[in-house]
Amino acid sequence: MMTPADGQTAAPVSHLANVFAQYPIDVVHGEGVWIHARDGRKYLDFYGGHAVAGLGYGHPRWLAALERQARQMAFQTNALPMAIRERAAAKLVKFAALGLDTVFWINSGAEANENALKMAFKITGRTKAVALEQGWHGRTAAAGAVTWGALEKWYGFARRPFDVRFAPRDNPDALAGIIDRDTAAVIVEPVQGVGGAYDIGKTMLQALRRRCDETGALLIFDEVQCGMGRSGSPFAANHYGVTPDMLTAAKALGNGFPVSALMVSKAVAKQIRYDDMGTTFGGGPMACAVAEAVIDAIESESLLFNVRTVSTYIRANCLVGPVTGVQGLGFLLGLKTSRPAKEVQAALIGKNILTGTSGDAHVLRLLPAYIMTEGHVDQLCDALAQISP
Repeated sequence: MMTPADGQTAAPVSHLANVFAQYPIDVVHGEGVWIHARDGRKYLDFYGGHAVAGLGYGHPRWLAALERQARQMAFQTNALPMAIRERAAAKLVKFAALGLDTVFWINSGAEANENALKMAFKITGRTKAVALEQGWHGRTAAAGAVTWGALEKWYGFARRPFDVRFAPRDNPDALAGIIDRDTAAVIVEPVQGVGGAYDIGKTMLQALRRRCDETGALLIFDEVQCGMGRSGSPFAANHYGVTPDMLTAAKALGNGFPVSALMVSKAVAKQIRYDDMGTTFGGGPMACAVAEAVIDAIESESLLFNVRTVSTYIRANCLVGPVTGVQGLGFLLGLKTSRPAKEVQAALIGKNILTGTSGDAHVLRLLPAYIMTEGHVDQLCDALAQISP
């Protein structure tokens, strides 16, 4: 029997599937914009749990809503009506102010996109979906089918469930030859996340809206990462003044509790029938309670204003060290780097700051909590200035 050498400790056996690349931080506690590691180090978190922790960690309003609802009713099937579902839906519709006034509660961003795509195909009876190059929409069958590069890297299914065409993300003139009367849905992240915090921009989004109107295709905004205040507006759709037929939200919507929403227009809602969509855990009372709390906090604490203000500060002050430019919107920002972003990220971890990378090897992604301050940004700028270009 083999045993560890004298003075050594055997590495613990993990029973988790080995599918995630992990950063060298063993997290045990979070507070505000800080995460604490088992070794005693404290990290300033500009990654936000991958755009999830919009309120940061341990927000009192969020904690109170979670505890209150857990004590009252932790879960109940959608076969029984609950006021909390209606109340949370009404609050989300009012917060969005887009005229998308019907909500289907679900659990994750991929699931929200999956249902949006399904409804587009069911309503139109068509055979094709269009997505943008570099876009990311999830790992389920339909969402993965419209995710750039998924088929070659990880898709895994025997075939896509429908035809897919990808359009350039920066060429409105190309849309006429790609979006046609066979197109059921066009799905787009107004600000791409994995694609490098890339701002699609008003011109392109308006062109997508026009082409969908011309062909009868349904326009889906995937705001799983850029929505729920991260743009500095309720949704990026508000910022650009372009309204889709359907919009998906998740991540920051629950601030760490699994919840997502599919919001649809009146025209789409009129065509939804019993059993067109379904879910066990979607619309759970705890999920709806925390979604309410998140919206309350964003509105009562002026967090949209803070996102816009601090985002402007980042753009003005973070062009130091290896950073050559800033792209994106609000608190979904990409720092363009002269050297590989993974090297910059590793150097920042060594200085107790956590950031993210992206599908662009030279873009460092910032996804901080909406409570981040200019003082915190100064710490990031100081650390970047110490990293060689």
